[in-house]
Amino acid sequence: MGALIRAHDWRATPLGSPEGWPFGLKTLVGVMLGSNQPMFIAWGSDRTLLYNDAYSEILARKHPVALGRDFLEVWQEIRPDLLPIVQLAYAGEPVHMDDITLMMERRGYPEETHFSFSYTPVRDESGTIAGFFCPCTETTGQIMAERRLAAETERQRRLFEQAPGFVAILTQPEHTFEFVNQAYRRLFGERDFVGRNVRESFPELEGQGFFERLDQVYATGERFVAHHLPIRFLPSPGAVLEERFLDFIYEPVRDDAGQVTGIFCEGHDVTEAHRARTAIDASNARYTSVLAAMGEGFLVLDEEYRITEINAEGLRLDGRPENELLGKTHWEAFPASLGTPVEAAYRRAMTERVPVELIHHYQDTGIRYDSWLALRIYPVPGGVAAFYRDVSERMCAEEALRRSEERLRTAFAISTVGVLFWGEDFELIEVNDAFLAMTGFSREEALGKTWQELTPEEFHPGSWRAVEQVMTLGEATPYEKQYFRKDGSRWWGLFAPRKVGNGAVEFVIDINDRKEAEAALRRLNEELESRVSHAVAERERTEAALRQSQKLEAVGQLTGGVAHDFNNLLTIIRSSVEFLRRPNLPEDRRRRYIDAITGTVDRAARLTGQLLAFARRQALKPEVFDVPERIQAVIDMLRTIVGSRIRIETDAACDPCFVEADVVQFETALVNMAVNARDAMNGEGTLTVYINALAEMPSIRGHAGSPGKFVAVSIRDTGSGIPANQLGQIFEPFFTTKEVGKGTGLGLSQVYGFAKQSGGDIAVESELGKGTTFTLYLPKVERDVERDGAARRGLGNSQEEDGRGCRVLVVEDNIEVGRFSTQLLQDLGYETTWAANAAEALKLLDDDASQFDVVFSDVVMPGMSGVELGREIRQRYPNLPLVLTSGYSHVLAEDGRHGFELLHKPYAVEDVSRVLRRMTQQRS
Repeated sequence: MGALIRAHDWRATPLGSPEGWPFGLKTLVGVMLGSNQPMFIAWGSDRTLLYNDAYSEILARKHPVALGRDFLEVWQEIRPDLLPIVQLAYAGEPVHMDDITLMMERRGYPEETHFSFSYTPVRDESGTIAGFFCPCTETTGQIMAERRLAAETERQRRLFEQAPGFVAILTQPEHTFEFVNQAYRRLFGERDFVGRNVRESFPELEGQGFFERLDQVYATGERFVAHHLPIRFLPSPGAVLEERFLDFIYEPVRDDAGQVTGIFCEGHDVTEAHRARTAIDASNARYTSVLAAMGEGFLVLDEEYRITEINAEGLRLDGRPENELLGKTHWEAFPASLGTPVEAAYRRAMTERVPVELIHHYQDTGIRYDSWLALRIYPVPGGVAAFYRDVSERMCAEEALRRSEERLRTAFAISTVGVLFWGEDFELIEVNDAFLAMTGFSREEALGKTWQELTPEEFHPGSWRAVEQVMTLGEATPYEKQYFRKDGSRWWGLFAPRKVGNGAVEFVIDINDRKEAEAALRRLNEELESRVSHAVAERERTEAALRQSQKLEAVGQLTGGVAHDFNNLLTIIRSSVEFLRRPNLPEDRRRRYIDAITGTVDRAARLTGQLLAFARRQALKPEVFDVPERIQAVIDMLRTIVGSRIRIETDAACDPCFVEADVVQFETALVNMAVNARDAMNGEGTLTVYINALAEMPSIRGHAGSPGKFVAVSIRDTGSGIPANQLGQIFEPFFTTKEVGKGTGLGLSQVYGFAKQSGGDIAVESELGKGTTFTLYLPKVERDVERDGAARRGLGNSQEEDGRGCRVLVVEDNIEVGRFSTQLLQDLGYETTWAANAAEALKLLDDDASQFDVVFSDVVMPGMSGVELGREIRQRYPNLPLVLTSGYSHVLAEDGRHGFELLHKPYAVEDVSRVLRRMTQQRS
């Protein structure tokens, strides 16, 4: 720049030749040119401009034309901004600007610029202001950077404010709140956060470790991450401590030098997910225990057919340790299954996602040499699960039975003696060729006839005596009588009957030639005494073995079916919990997954209720109700269940008809029978509900009827009907005629269990192609007006109320349930004390029973049960109310509630609130 100044023609400017410049000007030019800071000089009344190299960069395209020109003309576009400042400088007043905004045109376009500068007036030898000297600094980049930073900071704050998770920014070693978002305020309540430190804002957190963790992050600069960490705080002034569970992170905030200046906190409230995970962990523990204890093998294969799980029974059947099986494919572990129906079954279940069942004969495999296994393979998320059990004994028994029957049939077929098999009602169920030749009947014509139809009437008294001998002694003395031939003629025969099972067998010899008949009878007795008796005995032994095997198989089906259904329910719960763990989950989807968990728990409770009802172990809650009125109340629900193509009709021959039974179980029985009818009608037909009052219950399935009045509820369908050979099995657990996976087989068994436990019964009548009628019998009672009124008064208000001021003694031996129960009651506002057993509870009561308003106890506990505890409390503290809770108890099932209030597990919050409120109000 010095060269440009020296080369410039200053004679054309007001300054003239440099030789004539004042000494002060020359001095300032030297100082200016020697500085790296942008500087310029405006000299004389014309404000002639001189500047250094650093200032030329500010001038940009205005350089070098600006040299020697009027300063205000050079900056013509900002002249209005500069003129007042220049005038002050020429008036002798120094001017300093820390920041001035100017819209300059120095690169051909207007741009916003920012400067910091000083105008220093300069006097000549006469003391007159000759100009001013200006050192300046352009701060445009710094200002723009600060502005961008501020905008980014504001944008981040808006993002933090809108974030679904809670966010807080803390500064200084005291952890002072600089920012909290709305989610933070919603969780922790409206407090004066900003400007206060965490200890001032959350005094109740003292001793919970949060302050210490913040100190550690600030001191070490290492982040802290927490998952499902419990925190107890006051959600609002005057409230009780609330426990929540949080996922969060403490992230240190550093300055440009790397020093920690604050902490960024971000997280989510995962309380619901934590409680759901706790519940599913407990369910998984029970599930694992069930698998370990069940009497059939169980294994899980992933999508590559690798074994990921196998239970203890599976290992016992196989004989190898677990580490030799896990991780291998099924074909590696059991190579002999390749190319067999077993491989096809696994592949079908995996690819088509359908259940598959089969029985396979394993020979020379790693499981067991020459054995039969029954397999049930189900698709599960990520693979398939298989239940399998050893049915070798059953198959051997069936094979032995088959061979025995085959030998017997062969002996009967080739015998010249007539052989007849009679059923329980003495209808002919089997006959050999010799007897058909004697009578002229075909086999089809003979089967189904009774001995009365084949015997002339005058021989009936003697035949009856023979029948009585057979049924009481097992056999009868051979006797002579006549039989009809097909053409109506008669013939004399010698008959030797014997009892077999629930029926009888007769050996018949034509005695038209008496001597020949007597000889044949002797030969018959000699030959058949050993052969037939041995065959019958062998058959009875094999039938007994078969029945035992079928009992074991039924147990296996029960455990397998329960495990399968609960696996499906646990899959829904696990998947919902996994989604609840995801951050930024929308509220509607979060609510949907929570509702899915709640609904699944209800379905699991209903499944458990069906099992207990079948076993008659369900603790019923009987109450008096009008059957027609209750049926009318649920008829709309039944229409929804069976579908629009099925017409429902009702016919009540008695109105009202009162019974005393469990209303929920009664409605469940109606639903189960309606669903059974719907499936039998294939979704189309007529379902008729009949209600009648009877003087006594008729004989059902061979059992004598019961005296006393009964209400009969009949459900008749127009479906396909039930085969006669299946009518005796339809009430058995898990027996179903539906396809695999289409039904649990528990519906009718629940109806049977409910009827029996309620003092009634259920009958079935069916005809193929014409439909089926199920009739439920329940004891009829008279209406109790006082009890009805008390029941209505006991219902009260179903809304939850604040439990504050009420003290509850919780008695629960299960740790997880105890924690959950006390937490639930505390959430309702109750003060709780937890006793792990009845003895501990009685000790607390003996110390001071007045400190409790109500006792909330489990029923099934080691040592003294909840019922026994209740009786002891009733005796010692008659004014202290007690509420029992149980998922299952044989004591409750047999003897009812023993006069105590009962809550069934799993219970809901509103159930607990309603019962405790009623009990404490009654005490008041």
